[in-house]
Amino acid sequence: MTPQELADRAVAVVQSAGIAEVTAAAAYSLVTVDVPRVRWQEAATALRDGLGLDSLDLVTAVDEEAAGFDVVLRAFSTTDKHGLALRTRVPREDPTVATLTGVWAGAAWHERHTAELFGIGFEGHPGLTRLLLPDGVTSPLRKDVLLERRQTTPWPGRKEPGESDTDSPRRRRLLPPGVAP
Repeated sequence: MTPQELADRAVAVVQSAGIAEVTAAAAYSLVTVDVPRVRWQEAATALRDGLGLDSLDLVTAVDEEAAGFDVVLRAFSTTDKHGLALRTRVPREDPTVATLTGVWAGAAWHERHTAELFGIGFEGHPGLTRLLLPDGVTSPLRKDVLLERRQTTPWPGRKEPGESDTDSPRRRRLLPPGVAP
């Protein structure tokens, strides 16, 4: 099945579940299906059952700044050898979406990870507890969060080669390609 055929089939499967507001695109052999936030769980269930997506690979988010967050999952069919990404947009003012732990049990860890790093809530999650970060550190992958360590520690890549705080000899500056010395 080609990516475009899979995209068309995914739209048909989601629409047959009563979700009219669905779009799909195929680019670079990747199929991405977009659904509204309120129908996230229903769309995931329809795609799992209709396309045989028995393996969940990833649930994560992308900070789109003023537009909100894109919550994205990747799922595959181990028997039919195809997969797709399902995406929904959640607003920055109310970053919550329904949990997928009832659809794929493996979503539990991924949702905890996404909640901790992006501050997105997953309604109905059985145990949305912290995984990695210490108390007081919240949502470090949000673009509007200033990381304290980044503000207080000199960044080693901020200088050009040959520039440093020591008295070592400077390296000859390179000219752009095609420029005569």
